[in-house]
Amino acid sequence: MVVIHLGMTNVIERTARHVAGVMIMLLLVLAGYTQPANAQKNSGSTGVRPQGTAKSSSKAPTKSSAKSSSKSSAHRAAQDSIKRLTDPDSALWPVDAPLPLPGSILPNSRIVAFYGNPLSKGMGILGALPPDQMLAKLDSEVARWTAADPATPVQPALHLIVDVADRVPGKSGKYRTRMDSALIEKMYNLAHAHGALLFLDLQVGQGTLQEEVPRLAKYLMRPDVHLAIDPEFSMKHGEVPASVVGTFDAADVNYASDFLQQLVDEYHLPPKLLVVHRFRRAMLTGYKQIKLDPRVQIVIDMDGWGPKAQKIDSYRAYVEKYPVEYTGFKLFYKNDKRVKGSRMMTPEEVLKLNPRPLYIQYQ
Repeated sequence: MVVIHLGMTNVIERTARHVAGVMIMLLLVLAGYTQPANAQKNSGSTGVRPQGTAKSSSKAPTKSSAKSSSKSSAHRAAQDSIKRLTDPDSALWPVDAPLPLPGSILPNSRIVAFYGNPLSKGMGILGALPPDQMLAKLDSEVARWTAADPATPVQPALHLIVDVADRVPGKSGKYRTRMDSALIEKMYNLAHAHGALLFLDLQVGQGTLQEEVPRLAKYLMRPDVHLAIDPEFSMKHGEVPASVVGTFDAADVNYASDFLQQLVDEYHLPPKLLVVHRFRRAMLTGYKQIKLDPRVQIVIDMDGWGPKAQKIDSYRAYVEKYPVEYTGFKLFYKNDKRVKGSRMMTPEEVLKLNPRPLYIQYQ
């Protein structure tokens, strides 16, 4: 009986409050009071809301609508960045590619990388200087690119050759030498401490990507480690590396991309980067069969050396003409100057290419 009495009491109290509220509103109307929205309408207002009042027809944004709006804004920003990379009258670019996922590096940043192997001074700038001097030089190149294109943030990187092609078969019989984990960890620590990405580059010799990529999984599962593959030293027909220019097919690129996609899913990583070197047409066959996926951003890097005109022609002939997704361009501190009177291209000159490269590599 107590519960029934309490329930009846609550009903009576709610009814009394409702009646009192109605009486108060009637008194306010009789006194000439109107709500701000009605006063605005009656006075012929232009629609500016009084400060502190909400627009009567709007709904409070939900978390899902705010998230959707943020995602749409990010997509529009990415599309604008991609369009800025290409000439307005370009027939081939930009490509019909998936929009970047959150955490993607491209197209909103440009990567400037130092290439080589610390065990060899002749393979690139990465090993040509002591680490402190090398990093200081990298910083100076980052500053030059930032000055040349202030609208695009620059991300430094180290590009380490972890499989080095050899002219002799070696113990494996594959004409390649694998770098050990101690060297890879050393370079990772150096890059990580400097806020730089680390790219692991494969020159497979007479081996295959299926043999070489999986062993790098423990490094590639880190968010700041990415992959590069070099067709020049992929000897599919049993040749000796450096005796001919090698090749990869779209199937090889797709294998590497699929492997990275699985890592992204399994370890909840931001999208990975896959760099593919190219300076001859035959170095990459079946490019139209390369499958694009937002979990892996593919860069075709023009890495031929020579005078300015020759490098520009190679970029147009082997990268611009055969679009995949993003583009890169290599600059050589020594080889670009081998021809008398030639010099390295400046950032401003490279930025005149179509599309403008987002991956810049120094060797």
